[in-house]
Amino acid sequence: MVASYIAVVFYTFLVIAIGISGARRTKSFSDFLIGGGSIGPWMTAFSYGTAYFSAVMFIGFAGKVGWGFGMSGLWIALGNSLVGVTLVWLLLAKRVRSVSAELKIHTMPEYLEARYNSPFLKVYSSVATFVFLVPYSAAVFIGLTYLLKITFAIPYEYMLVFMGVLTGIYLILGGYKSMASVDIYFGIMMILGVAVLVASSVAKAGSLEIIFSRLREIDPRLVAPVGPPGFWPLFSLVVLTSVGPFAMPQLIQKFYGVKDERSIRIGTVVSTGFALLATVGAYFTGALTRVFLTPQANPGAWKAAADGTRRLIPEALMPELLRTVIPGALSGVILLLVLAASMSTLAAMVLVSGSTIAKDLYHGFIKRDASDAALTRAIRIASAAFILISMGVAYLRPAIVVTIISISWGAIAAVMLGPFLWGLFSKRVNAFGASASAVVSLVICLALFIAWGAPKAPQAASLSMLSSLVLPPILSLGGRRRQ
Repeated sequence: MVASYIAVVFYTFLVIAIGISGARRTKSFSDFLIGGGSIGPWMTAFSYGTAYFSAVMFIGFAGKVGWGFGMSGLWIALGNSLVGVTLVWLLLAKRVRSVSAELKIHTMPEYLEARYNSPFLKVYSSVATFVFLVPYSAAVFIGLTYLLKITFAIPYEYMLVFMGVLTGIYLILGGYKSMASVDIYFGIMMILGVAVLVASSVAKAGSLEIIFSRLREIDPRLVAPVGPPGFWPLFSLVVLTSVGPFAMPQLIQKFYGVKDERSIRIGTVVSTGFALLATVGAYFTGALTRVFLTPQANPGAWKAAADGTRRLIPEALMPELLRTVIPGALSGVILLLVLAASMSTLAAMVLVSGSTIAKDLYHGFIKRDASDAALTRAIRIASAAFILISMGVAYLRPAIVVTIISISWGAIAAVMLGPFLWGLFSKRVNAFGASASAVVSLVICLALFIAWGAPKAPQAASLSMLSSLVLPPILSLGGRRRQ
């Protein structure tokens, strides 16, 4: 417990100090949103990686996937690293940076408007980003606050307020400059935390051979290339979490601020290495929930049902595993891992959501002649509002945290993926095709989620992403006929 208190105090002072430092170096709206376009390779790489892999992956997603799929969940780690990181950097980083400089834009909705000459796409994508990042942000708040509540035995509501205030302090003060600076430290904390988690888990079990033997005894499919749920659910999770980054505004935003092409080359290698370490460690230990946790020894991971049986609580698996395998002296390191993963993701979502209100809507349609100082003030106010709304949703504590992530991620990708990628790499898609695709794909995502229910949220999200990629050139044919 002492180690955990020391970790939180250290973390709090670090975040506040960097927030104050960032505020002193933030002189313009461009500084606040994209760091003035002067962020180096290591900061950009760690900022991308820590924004991509949140505490929900460690606390909610890895545990649920590991329990259900076993070691085949490592396919998700591979897809996230090679597709969601390496391929995204190789295909998009240089292109996005050059286009943003040429068109003098700072956000994805601004790009969609400029590329397709479509104010509708700008408004629609801005609103969709804000609306669907709220539940995503709330899910991150829930996962982190839940762990802090267990660690310190402090009421959930108090921990939620603490995390909201801390997020607001360093981001609203210094913007992206503060975020990129602190993400270096966050990335190091995450790497150390993952190393401690994997080493402690293997030491607790005795050896890797014992781990695989126990999993095989429970169910041979837990060590097979495809786990018990089957190929399609696993493939859907790989697609959802690996292809989504091609259209996630909080990740693409990093490329607006990267300094030069040399930084992109270095950042590609650094971010890929970081992703492999973080994801392989997370999904490997997620599978170990099957080895270490039982209803008798870990009652906190199960709840009593009305029929007298005990049902699994997926979000509680990893916290229970941490409590079981991590020595008390190292608990502070793991707490830093979760804090770092959460705060970096939260800050990225807050910054992007604030920009949709301040830059895309306020400056784009309400006050086009707003001064630089007015825009900076507007994005700070919008960011604070987003934090408060997300905290309000987190206060309600919806039970399906992992499902919230799936549907939010899928909905944003459904709107952005096709129009953004086709716009960058092809002239075949027009405004009608891009706009219709964004609307139809989002409808598909939400309709399938309602029809199939929460258990199939990843499949619903993956199909809507596929439709977003396929529909723009097809629907553009209709647009040309209309013209």
